[in-house]
Amino acid sequence: MSTPLVSVCIPTYKGSAFLGAAIDSVLNQSYQRFEIWILDDNSPDDTEALVGGYSDPRITYLRNAQNLGPEGNWNRCLEVARGKYFKLLPHDDVLASDCLEIQVAILEADKANTTALVFGSREIIDSEGRVLMTRGLAGVKAGRIGGLALIKRCIRAGANPIGEPGNGLFRRELITTVGKYDASHPYLVDLDYWFRILMHGDAYYTAAPTSSFRVGKDSWSVAIGSKQYQDFKGFIDKFRADPRFKISGTDRAIGLFRARLNTLARAVVYRYLFSGK
Repeated sequence: MSTPLVSVCIPTYKGSAFLGAAIDSVLNQSYQRFEIWILDDNSPDDTEALVGGYSDPRITYLRNAQNLGPEGNWNRCLEVARGKYFKLLPHDDVLASDCLEIQVAILEADKANTTALVFGSREIIDSEGRVLMTRGLAGVKAGRIGGLALIKRCIRAGANPIGEPGNGLFRRELITTVGKYDASHPYLVDLDYWFRILMHGDAYYTAAPTSSFRVGKDSWSVAIGSKQYQDFKGFIDKFRADPRFKISGTDRAIGLFRARLNTLARAVVYRYLFSGK
């Protein structure tokens, strides 16, 4: 049986400080059948020189002629990938060494293609790589989760318990059906894509940490964090308008209440973490 190719696409902009760690986390995977695409969104830093220091033939570097912004650059990643499986890894995040091995094995075992998304818990790390906390599905053991059940859980959490793009793996063939990333609500661009993928199958939660999400005072997620509540409100209403997602008024009310609390908590945490830095 042939070993399937995984496309790991790394969109980057002014990310040379952490890009090497992201690349190394892929190269150090226990599963070695992958291609790495680095999509440089016309960075004014030394990104090109940094990537040029790698000789691994599985790495392909592409530089946009002009800056496309996060949404445009993420969508370029969807276009260039050639593998059976797809993972988008932002330049400041890293993968656990067994991430691809675990996630590929689950999807390969699913001969009926009823699992649309595999994901695990993830560590939140700071700019120095120190683990601040571990986040996942509280009280949930490893195993399958119905797509609609997971969507409801996310809505009621007022957050994204599935995690950032690097935390999930899915079949590349789904891109044709699901379409492009939509950053109309920037804080939820990853969850927006997860929801649309979950219309095409169940999820599988591995419980073990499979990626690390880096937070720093200059990261995009921090910059847009102050918009968290308004983004979540628009996000819920977008999907509630589509009856396929079965989001009730109660789901909406609980989700908005928790989103408000999450926004306040995030502001306090970031103020503590980045004050004086």
